[in-house]
Amino acid sequence: MDIDSEMRLVREATRAFVADAVRPAAAAIDRDDKFFFELYRQMGEMGLLAMTLPEVFGGLDATTLAWAMVQEELAKGSAAVADAQMVNKLMCDAILSNGSEALKQDLLPRMGRGEIICAIAQTEADAGSDVSAIRTTARPVEGGYLLNGTKQFITFAGVCDLAIVVASSDLRLGKGGIGLFLASADSEGFIRGSKTPVMGVKGLATGELVFSDCFVADSHVLAAPGQGLKKALTSLNSGRIGMAAQSVGMAQAAFDLALTYSKERKAFGAPIANLQAIQFMLAEMSTSIEAARLMTHRAAKARDLSATPIRQAAEAKLFASEIAAKVVDQSVQIHGAYGYSTEAEVERIYRDIRVYRIWEGTSQIQKLVIARQLLSGDASPS
Repeated sequence: MDIDSEMRLVREATRAFVADAVRPAAAAIDRDDKFFFELYRQMGEMGLLAMTLPEVFGGLDATTLAWAMVQEELAKGSAAVADAQMVNKLMCDAILSNGSEALKQDLLPRMGRGEIICAIAQTEADAGSDVSAIRTTARPVEGGYLLNGTKQFITFAGVCDLAIVVASSDLRLGKGGIGLFLASADSEGFIRGSKTPVMGVKGLATGELVFSDCFVADSHVLAAPGQGLKKALTSLNSGRIGMAAQSVGMAQAAFDLALTYSKERKAFGAPIANLQAIQFMLAEMSTSIEAARLMTHRAAKARDLSATPIRQAAEAKLFASEIAAKVVDQSVQIHGAYGYSTEAEVERIYRDIRVYRIWEGTSQIQKLVIARQLLSGDASPS
């Protein structure tokens, strides 16, 4: 699969950006666990945060396929930087699809330039993949809604200017009461809770968001109660494609490190790359990565064809994240004791990749989604 010449230039520019700025900063981002405002703004200046936005909002009007390729390139340098770009894309998509013209004109250009940051406040203690279990409430009042509840594991929680909050107007209705509400961090009752210590993909200001009678005007309701669940789930397709692309990028980075190390490390008087055991590992790693990449591109292409690639996106996310975990583990094995050292780049990738079998739906949830699609009649080859 290919992209047009303009998007090819964007991908090449991204590769240079990763080599010159992202990869050199990755270790510090991981060590300090602080948000990378400068890199984020640089992505905005390059147009990477506005890739899929229409040109009228300052975007590049890029395809999902082109975006997935850029996601892979960013993830080769830093999972955190790649994920930041993905979350911004999903938030832009939500506002583009559901916001008023005034909201779109006001927010999308600034989000695309990296001037403001928007989070998605969905996950709760008892509501992850099961969005219908949301307990955060949105009580109707004159002119809008009052939000009350606590969200956790929220990317950008510590730095966001806005948050799209998934909340219910009536808990008795289950999924029938869920809506999407765009809350401002400047609003009274918008409270940043505790920061979440994480094993990997650090630097994303992950933490809690607490809403205590936080007012959201009617003009900032992106999905009225009863419409929010479907719209929240729609974003998962693009999110799963992004997760798959990032998994491929990290797997490729780990493979490249292993390939280089195997040529340099000597044992029994020769590079370990001469050993058939190492050669077979490298061959399996490369083949797996290519298969995951093709599945990811297939899902992205399906999304570009105006389809809703539920099964393809779930399959790509499942396969790519599982394969990436194996590839990264094999890379650590090839590195031997050095791969276990915190001085090794592959050690950070090893910690980062673990969450990709959890984010945007666990591997078990992906299998459930795939099976349901197959049993409902979506069993034909793509």
